[in-house]
Amino acid sequence: MKVLLQLLLCLCATALDARAQDGLAGKALIDALRQGGYTIYFRHAATDWTREDRVSKQGDWKSCDPGEMRQLSTEGRVVARRIGDAIRRLDLPIGRILASEYCRTRETAQLMDIGPVTPTPMVMNMLAADYVGGREAVIDRARQALATPPRVGTNTVIVAHGNLMRAASGAYAGEAGAVVFAPRGDGKFHLVARLAPEDWERLARDFPQGE
Repeated sequence: MKVLLQLLLCLCATALDARAQDGLAGKALIDALRQGGYTIYFRHAATDWTREDRVSKQGDWKSCDPGEMRQLSTEGRVVARRIGDAIRRLDLPIGRILASEYCRTRETAQLMDIGPVTPTPMVMNMLAADYVGGREAVIDRARQALATPPRVGTNTVIVAHGNLMRAASGAYAGEAGAVVFAPRGDGKFHLVARLAPEDWERLARDFPQGE
């Protein structure tokens, strides 16, 4: 009974801590992002799920051939552009933009049009982990990326995969969803906000540049 009580107390403390970390929204979130210091992790925009990834060797994921790899849908491309437009209207300072080497993640980042995009194996689809050092190596690299503070006065943007987001941080987003993390400066990071794709346009409307 005592062990069960301790377990329940531990779970409650964990839940309270998660709520405390997931605490920025609205104007407070935008004011914080305008100061810089955060990492915004986007899952790639909506894709054509009638297609499947065909990865049989390292680098196959870079293909933009829809017959070989799942690509963005027409709707996904529209949403990526809208998110980028909202970020520009919000006047958020963006520094590094890292994207998984998959075509759908690179294209999402490029369509957002918020700065030069750097494709990197540092953020990789978990389904291809065996080709780039294995599951633990992929998770470790992603956590390093999330824990690295952005350049002063900027935010880092990562565009990658939902399965990597979940494996590296425990958070999860649907296609084009985003999670905002704050690097803690000790090799760790914590979650401060979650954003659905439509939230960006609402925020740009409610908190335009200069207000």
